[in-house]
Amino acid sequence: MKAAVIPALNATWELRDVPTPKAEPGQVLIKVHATGICFTDIWTTRGAAGDLFPNIPGHEVVGEVVEVGEGVHTRQVGDRVGTTWVQSTCGRCAYCRENLPLSGQAAVNCPNARLTGFTVQGGHAEYIAVTATGTVLIPDGLSYEQAAPIFCAGYTTWSGLRAAEPQPHERIAVLGIGGLGHLAVQFAKAAGHETIAITHSPDKHDLARRLGADQVVADGAELQAAGGADVLLLCSNSYDAGKAAIQGLRHNGRAVLLGLDPFGEFTIPTNPQPFFAQRQKFIGATHNGLNYLTEALDLAASGKVTPMIETFPKERIVDAVTKVTEGNVRFRAVVTY
Repeated sequence: MKAAVIPALNATWELRDVPTPKAEPGQVLIKVHATGICFTDIWTTRGAAGDLFPNIPGHEVVGEVVEVGEGVHTRQVGDRVGTTWVQSTCGRCAYCRENLPLSGQAAVNCPNARLTGFTVQGGHAEYIAVTATGTVLIPDGLSYEQAAPIFCAGYTTWSGLRAAEPQPHERIAVLGIGGLGHLAVQFAKAAGHETIAITHSPDKHDLARRLGADQVVADGAELQAAGGADVLLLCSNSYDAGKAAIQGLRHNGRAVLLGLDPFGEFTIPTNPQPFFAQRQKFIGATHNGLNYLTEALDLAASGKVTPMIETFPKERIVDAVTKVTEGNVRFRAVVTY
């Protein structure tokens, strides 16, 4: 089969011929139709996940089940499914014995978690074998290309919003109108909240309003002047922008860190308002349970949330990676296989 491979640290991705996997017991074999490029894949190229090379990346992978392994009864040939970053865990370590939902939290607590594109083959390939219990059915009417970004970007933003537990009257602010943020604005609006977009890019103001933003501001100071927000979704990879945005978080507010910079360090600012006196909460959130992924897919299938994508055939994988690295995709690159 053909697969995209990161051959070495900081190397250009290559389309190679590699062996086609088979469905082992407890697994299904998926004929991949589409895989999104997450910026985490770019961080992986830069060594953020360690020396995994050569590596087949990709964790926004969707396709059709073509083979079912021994012992699998919940999936069948022909099912339209996707899998995410964490396929399964060991089930026996101290963390697993708590029987928590399968989530991104498991990736950093279970020493033997099966991680798509990291500890096992990723989705930038024509076929992928995955743990059956880590798959989610794709709703009818939602295309593979539209579904792919929901399996990470959509999953991350929706479950982050849910983790903040917003009340019906509360305002939501979204920092960064990119791969995560353009979905977060739509999710917040679909949930019925007054929504404010925060972006320093003037060319994104009209777009943010079309996505559902009631207001658009440039930074935390402007957010504060506009009355502030009760929930702040930090979707930007810039930790400096995230710290500045907290100025606009209201008392009793919750800031949710969704954007990632594996080479940076996020610190909570204490000026101009002292964090300790505001009874605010700071929440880390990623992939908080497959039930949230299902909710996000249903919202996309209903048409209330629509990923903005640019599609590339597998033969143009290098072009796709280059555009993502340079920030020139609005807003998710999806590769078809």
